[in-house]
Amino acid sequence: MGWGAMETRNGSASGGSDTCFGVFNASGPAQNSIASPWFSTAFGLIGLCSNLFALCVLLSSSRKLSSQPRSSFLVFLCGLVVTDFMGLLVTASVIIPYHFTKFAWAEVDPGCHLCSFLGFSMVFFGQCPLLLGATMAGERFFGINRPFSRSASVSKRRAWSIVGLVWGFSCLLGLLPVLGLGRYTLQYPGSWCFLTLLPDTGDTVFCLLFALLGIFSVLLSFIFNTVSVVTLCRVYHDRESVQRRRDSEVEMMVQLVGIMVIATICWMPLLIFIVQTVLQQLPAGGRVRTLPAETQKLLLIYIRMVTWNQILDPWVYILFRRAVLQRVYPGLRRRPSILAPDPSLRRRFTAG
Repeated sequence: MGWGAMETRNGSASGGSDTCFGVFNASGPAQNSIASPWFSTAFGLIGLCSNLFALCVLLSSSRKLSSQPRSSFLVFLCGLVVTDFMGLLVTASVIIPYHFTKFAWAEVDPGCHLCSFLGFSMVFFGQCPLLLGATMAGERFFGINRPFSRSASVSKRRAWSIVGLVWGFSCLLGLLPVLGLGRYTLQYPGSWCFLTLLPDTGDTVFCLLFALLGIFSVLLSFIFNTVSVVTLCRVYHDRESVQRRRDSEVEMMVQLVGIMVIATICWMPLLIFIVQTVLQQLPAGGRVRTLPAETQKLLLIYIRMVTWNQILDPWVYILFRRAVLQRVYPGLRRRPSILAPDPSLRRRFTAG
């Protein structure tokens, strides 16, 4: 072991906060039985295959569509699936080798560059799905409740531009520790890096910014989706519009609600835990240098819950497509849109 690695490991043991190894003692043996490498590998492969399958289905569906609202919605879904796929691929490429080799981070990454990259990936690929979910909910809200307030529906090009803006914003958020606000540090059991839940000013601000932005995205999605669902329910129970039900809009809303429910279940425990942990440690000031063992274990449990979001997201689209829903509920058949002309009127004009 080189002198730089020895110094880093000593800094970790003494609770120093100037490196990425100061949150817990990375040299401890407690992490040997945390997770099986084969379980982690199978878990990652299932997620990658699920997202790849969903992406193929999305691309196939987008070629057959002529509806602009549905096409733009599929663009947002493609952005979400690509984000989940890349998030699993990037993080698994670092975490899975660790489970097989149990390499010492202080020796392999004494400069904390790999740890910073993994922490950035966790924040970037974590925040993107939440922001994309809120963006999709907002787009559907205006499309359903204010269909004539815009000059035109969101085109494919504009939809991809919005996805790009979400990626860019999440990238800037993830780069804040590189710019000096907060730190990415190695987390229990030594296989991954994430933001630092310590009462330092920079760490506290970054943790609260990440968590509150995620909570705001989930709440915004809930508000938009609730209003949109109520609007669609009114349309469906309006006797004058029985023959003009918005099956396409209903299909999109079912998928959006599914994405929102999964994001809420998988993400809210972690986001609330981050806020609670940071605020509870504020009175300690700079005296706390390492996270308590119980906090480390809870953080690991909540992060594992978050990874399920990337695996379940693609199945929302795979299972909640109209073709699948029609098999479960045969009464859901293709009907004209609420904006389409009445077929009886079309027959009158034709007869005339």
